[in-house]
Amino acid sequence: MAETREEETVSAEASGFSDLSDSEFLDLEDTQESSTSHNKPGPSSELPGKDRKLTSLPKWKRGLDVLSPMEQFHLKYLYVTDLSTQNWCEQQMVYGKELPGFLTPEKSSVLDTGASIHLARELEVHDLVTVPITSKEDAWAIKFLNILSMIPTLQSEGRIREFPVFGEVEGVLLVGVIDELHYTARGELELAELKTRRHPVLSPDAQRKKDCFQVSLYKYIFDAMVQGKVTTASLIHHTKLSPEKPLGPSVLRHARQGGFSVKSLGDLMELVFLSLTLSDLPVIDMLKIEYIHQETATLLGTEIVAFEETEVRNKVQHYMAYWMGHREPQGVDVEEAWKCRTCTYADICEWRKSSGLPKSMLEPQAEKAK
Repeated sequence: MAETREEETVSAEASGFSDLSDSEFLDLEDTQESSTSHNKPGPSSELPGKDRKLTSLPKWKRGLDVLSPMEQFHLKYLYVTDLSTQNWCEQQMVYGKELPGFLTPEKSSVLDTGASIHLARELEVHDLVTVPITSKEDAWAIKFLNILSMIPTLQSEGRIREFPVFGEVEGVLLVGVIDELHYTARGELELAELKTRRHPVLSPDAQRKKDCFQVSLYKYIFDAMVQGKVTTASLIHHTKLSPEKPLGPSVLRHARQGGFSVKSLGDLMELVFLSLTLSDLPVIDMLKIEYIHQETATLLGTEIVAFEETEVRNKVQHYMAYWMGHREPQGVDVEEAWKCRTCTYADICEWRKSSGLPKSMLEPQAEKAK
């Protein structure tokens, strides 16, 4: 089906729904994956010194502090990529939260390149506009307006990109952004995730395993949305939104331009949940990951992902147990200790020291730093 340009959609930045790592721009064997969250550091965090080298270990205070990680990091919800990063190394993910803003110039360059590729692809089917917002209600209203414009476009044109998803999973609100949804020639709804590679080789098995878990989570949440399992009450409970608060003038103007006569976030929420359940959108039939070389835009390979609901549910339960404060964070097993070679936090890693992982695991990183 030929692609046509959609109605204008508001940029993720403007909508307040930006999860930079959700499009996964990084090669984990080159530059470690860590959170780009803007949350405040935990009470025991210490930022890197002038030479950007970590000099002290942020201490996990679970024995002394009754706060769960959700409370410690001041989080109302999690991103899908928070959980997929746990799939790579949970301890690394925790250090990324404890030390926000630790971003090397090399990693920053990789992120910028990947972001540019994703933006170019999005502009193929969307016109992006920026709408000034004045409250968190405005930010979520933009998300909902985007969803309302994308549903009929998917049904009529067969392809959309950057679709927001959200839902309660194991008592925690989980949000994300699907790269692309489109109908195949056989009429199946397919999710396509783009992963850019710094080097012209496919990702190692461990990376692809992490990617497969990420897209499986997207399906898990999206399917719940179109099946009417996501409720207004749950969303308000987790986000602490005020559904009756009037929307800002810029948001109201944008809504009117899209043909929606609303006054508050509550009005929009009703429209969204009705549209999701009454639009005949099917559950996602197929999951696909495309790996592309950043420099040449060459397709390196495609991964077709088999969705295993029981396995996904079990992993989610395990990862959420950490966020709810039911267990301490865990690092990699000895068999995957090679991941420590590219980890910025290896020198201070409490898990590595307590597990007795050999110092030789850090030699490649140390040699590179000289």
